[in-house]
Amino acid sequence: MTAILGISAYYHDSAAVLVVDGEIVAAAQEERFTRIKHDFAFPSNAITYCLQEAGLEPGDLDYVGFYDKPFLKFERILETYLAFAPVGFSSFLKAMPLWLRQKLHLPREIRRELGGEYRRGVVFTEHHESHAASAFFPSPFDEAAILTLDGVGEWATASMGVGTGNTIELTHELQFPHSLGLLYSAFTYFCGFKVNSGEYKLMGLAPYGTPRFVDEIFDHLLDLKEDGSFRLDLSYFNYCQGLTMTSQKFDRLFGGPPRTPESPLSQREMDLAASVQKVTEEIVMRIERHLHEESGMKNLCLAGGVALNCVSNGRLLREAPFENIWIQPAAGDAGGALGTALFIWHQLLGNARVVQSPDGQCASLLGPRFSGEEFRVFLYRTGSVYHHVADGCELDNRIVDLIEAEKVVGLFQGRMEFGPRALGCRSIIGDARSRQMQSVMNLKIKFRESFRPFAPIVMRERVSEFFEMEDEADSPYMLLVANVAEEKRLPVEGENAEGLDKLKVLRSEIPAITHVDNSARVQTVDPVRHVRLHRLMNAFEERTGCPVMINTSFNVRGEPIVCSPDHAYHCFMGTDMDVLVLEDYLLLKEEQPEAAVPDRENYLAQFELD
Repeated sequence: MTAILGISAYYHDSAAVLVVDGEIVAAAQEERFTRIKHDFAFPSNAITYCLQEAGLEPGDLDYVGFYDKPFLKFERILETYLAFAPVGFSSFLKAMPLWLRQKLHLPREIRRELGGEYRRGVVFTEHHESHAASAFFPSPFDEAAILTLDGVGEWATASMGVGTGNTIELTHELQFPHSLGLLYSAFTYFCGFKVNSGEYKLMGLAPYGTPRFVDEIFDHLLDLKEDGSFRLDLSYFNYCQGLTMTSQKFDRLFGGPPRTPESPLSQREMDLAASVQKVTEEIVMRIERHLHEESGMKNLCLAGGVALNCVSNGRLLREAPFENIWIQPAAGDAGGALGTALFIWHQLLGNARVVQSPDGQCASLLGPRFSGEEFRVFLYRTGSVYHHVADGCELDNRIVDLIEAEKVVGLFQGRMEFGPRALGCRSIIGDARSRQMQSVMNLKIKFRESFRPFAPIVMRERVSEFFEMEDEADSPYMLLVANVAEEKRLPVEGENAEGLDKLKVLRSEIPAITHVDNSARVQTVDPVRHVRLHRLMNAFEERTGCPVMINTSFNVRGEPIVCSPDHAYHCFMGTDMDVLVLEDYLLLKEEQPEAAVPDRENYLAQFELD
């Protein structure tokens, strides 16, 4: 037996992954345990979980891998500082303590965190090498082109190459400070959202605007080549030398200073979001066409933070020359931990790779699960009122009754998802046919901006009836956007609505998941990967004729997705959620003792509402 632990830490979304004899046994992000969103601390809790899941001790590990090369990254930071010195000294001072205390001493830190039991060496893979390995090795392809796009690793901000059998080879890269991820993050910052967590908000805001700033972006901010490579005009940005993303020159180009976080959104922010989204898609499409020509491959694998831009991914699926696309569901830094572990197993140790169908990601359900005994102890400890419904079909029918009555249901079952998306095991679900459900969930459950769209889950066998996708198209990880099928749309009243007024327009038979541009971020559900969820959806479809539901992550704004029954219960009781399903235990809010209801303000105060 060969046990390999992959680790990502100290930048964004720390995580641990355990691979045993090439099989992904366990994976989790540190944030799920500490309840600190995007926790970048060393993933001690995630490592403990992974080892426990496999029944191993730290001394049983054969290899430990880290997802990037700290000395190479430190070189980039020093060179960048020297290039701009003395400007940026405050930024430099802020970064140095963590580097000098921990990041430059990672072998020591890793062995210390593993209790001194692991005495072998530590393997350091390059950042984009880790991303590429996470994209290709779990994919269902024996060979494929590979593209990775993010903010920055060591020096690389994008890379491309090919994977064949059990090896990957990266042939081209774009280097810092020229970065598509940082360009998108600059607009995220300028529009008043938090960098490294608010990019998906910017993507969701884009359909409310008009891309009227596209020419300004192309004319002033970047020089784009036909192959998708580009250079940024750094005079408009401040991320190399300061603590902000954009400069005063950027302010002047776009009509004033950045939006203050939490202040009202203006049409400017909506138009900026639409513009940078269109620019991003154009850059990605050019890179894809060039990569296809260079590689001659029919398959494409994607990873890196930009690969979570599901609008761009949807366009790739429709327009790119590749026949098949597979995207790593944990495409950000967390997935780097997976990539380094698989890179060690396949590329460094030379082990053969067996291509798995539908893929080797195990539906990305790789986190903790809980036993019936653990649920019973938890329910007794909290004094909860519950219904134990052991018969699965009966439980499904009771949940369907509640969803039909427009109740909001928290679904907690099986293993927790690895990656940023809840895929039906730590989810909040509801009726996609409801006209009120989007607003109810945003304002009363998630406590987030009203413009944010919700994603649909749809039975895979009927996906083409409701969305502009091929018959039985596979989108199990909620990483593709498609339009709602024409025949499911309704005649639109108020076509001239602008900005957030677009939200009030009824657009389809499934309005709760139809965005203002008639799009939806689709997750397909099949009976192989999603046994229980598919069974529930089948019961809902038999009752209503609709194979579509809302699926959103089980958390509130500013909080990581829930991991344990305790987390789920406190979220259930601290919001206007109506129902909590803990495996085969059904809890109704109206039946819970008043003493169990926490102070909502105190509950929400735990989380940074970015």
